[in-house]
Amino acid sequence: MSPWLPVAPCTVASCVAAPADAAGPARRALRTLGAVLVVLAGLPWALVSHRFGDARRAVVAMVWARLFLRVLGIRLEVHQVGDQALPPAPEGPGGALLVANHVSWLDPLVIAATVPCRPLAKSEIAAWPVIRSLVAGGGAIFIDRDRLSTLPATVRAVADALRGGQSVAAFPEGTTWCGRAVGPFRPAVFQAAIDAGAPVRPIGLKFCDREGDLATGPAFVGDDTLLASLGRVIAARGLVVEVTMFPVITYASEGQATRRVLAGIAQATVSGGPRLRHDAAIAA
Repeated sequence: MSPWLPVAPCTVASCVAAPADAAGPARRALRTLGAVLVVLAGLPWALVSHRFGDARRAVVAMVWARLFLRVLGIRLEVHQVGDQALPPAPEGPGGALLVANHVSWLDPLVIAATVPCRPLAKSEIAAWPVIRSLVAGGGAIFIDRDRLSTLPATVRAVADALRGGQSVAAFPEGTTWCGRAVGPFRPAVFQAAIDAGAPVRPIGLKFCDREGDLATGPAFVGDDTLLASLGRVIAARGLVVEVTMFPVITYASEGQATRRVLAGIAQATVSGGPRLRHDAAIAA
């Protein structure tokens, strides 16, 4: 097993539960139809999005992602820790590396609906019809986790995007968890932030029901299928995704932080670890 292909202990049988409050057949049908229409509406833009600037493309992707979540019946709640503004305001002209825990195939859409950014997406998505076009239209940077030899090029692509003023969203766990815990953050992508001199912004994602309890239906773990996960999402009533935006992790200059240090701080922040100072230089 490649070290770039971690495996979470989560499985559908042991971790995923049906929604406690299920939608009726009519509501499920409307959500399914709405999702199809939003996807079809996004395809023409995705096919011509390369003709527009990165900023406009990110804004359109944000609007589309919000609409898609809405038709699926998912309410987006954004919480901020500290006095940081949305979208992230990194120091200098570059973008910020946005790093979040990974629960569902919905996660990139949730981040895109919250902050204008480019997603770092696995190359397998490029083999999915329709979805491939939508993801590419959103400016995705693809990573081939089966070929470690391509990793340096991916890190360079992310660093170039950050230098160019674009924020990039990544999921450093390298796999999905059910939401009950946060897996180890792999350090590779943090090298792009160091190379670009860009801040890192941790983001916590949690799917809940209307009572605020953890909802595992949206999880996409183990041998789960996209259709099965989508079916659970469509069937749930009162589904909420809580997005917690933590303060950016900044460092004085290159050489005063390592990718492992940044990964450790981001993981501790997202998983609710000890309170850490993010406004001081980080010692390697």
